Amino acid sequence: MLSLFVIPGHDRRLIPEGRLSGPMPWVIAIMIFLMVLATAIGLAFTEAGQNVSDQLSSRATVQIIEANPDLKAQQTSDAAARLRGMELVEEVRILPSKEIEDLIAPWLGQSADGGQDTGGLLEDIPLPALIDLKLAQPISEKELEALRTGIRPLAASARIEPSSALIAPVIALVRSLQWIAFGLVILLAIATAAAVIISARAALNTHKETIGVIHLLGGTDRQISRLFQRRIALDALLGGVLGLICGAAIILLLGMQLSALGSGLVQSLDLSWYSWLIIGAIPILGMILAMVTARMTVMGALKKIL
Repeated sequence: MLSLFVIPGHDRRLIPEGRLSGPMPWVIAIMIFLMVLATAIGLAFTEAGQNVSDQLSSRATVQIIEANPDLKAQQTSDAAARLRGMELVEEVRILPSKEIEDLIAPWLGQSADGGQDTGGLLEDIPLPALIDLKLAQPISEKELEALRTGIRPLAASARIEPSSALIAPVIALVRSLQWIAFGLVILLAIATAAAVIISARAALNTHKETIGVIHLLGGTDRQISRLFQRRIALDALLGGVLGLICGAAIILLLGMQLSALGSGLVQSLDLSWYSWLIIGAIPILGMILAMVTARMTVMGALKKIL
């Protein structure tokens, strides 16, 4: 007789809502949808920060600061030649004057017709010459000192800065946004567990008499908890899949719009295949969370009721 209560499908008699007809699946769908978005944002910022750091970890910039243009040009040429002869350096590129003007144009303003109003800047302002370096290994203080020692006799005023230091504030901001996104995921998981607890307690209060009859027929607390656990797990899975589909659609749409912006850092906010695997596992993890929460809630409540 007891086996009647553990046949799949009889849990609907204790929790009578049909599939997607009650509030529970929709609440979980909303939670999973937000969790998918927050996870995607966190993973995108993680990968973007790592990619940018990897790309800039072996790059440096040499500034030749000299007011005399002829002397500056000579020091730049000599320093570049010395750097090309060093085993530590893989690539040396002297930035053209036009490229330096383009770099500073946004800071000095533009002409009324939208063109860059930078005519004669190199003649009027003693801008430094810039040399872009790519090293054979990530830059450390030891490598920086070796570079300084190599070019100091040729350009005493030269400055060498790692490229990663130039965007360190940006990387710090990306890391902060990453942890905020993952913090939201944790908060959403807690909210999902709270919704499951409320749903399980409501079902227990509604079917308190039925639970008493099951106990009289020999049913155990574990068998009763399985009825609630199985039903809530199904609701969580259906809601999770719905939330995943909606969240993935939003992510793909935003990805297409971001890729059209053409910004290097923005384009790096892309998700790898293993990030998609993590996102795809969210409904399964949500179902497991709902099952465990429902079981603990029901078992704890049954000990107090009976």
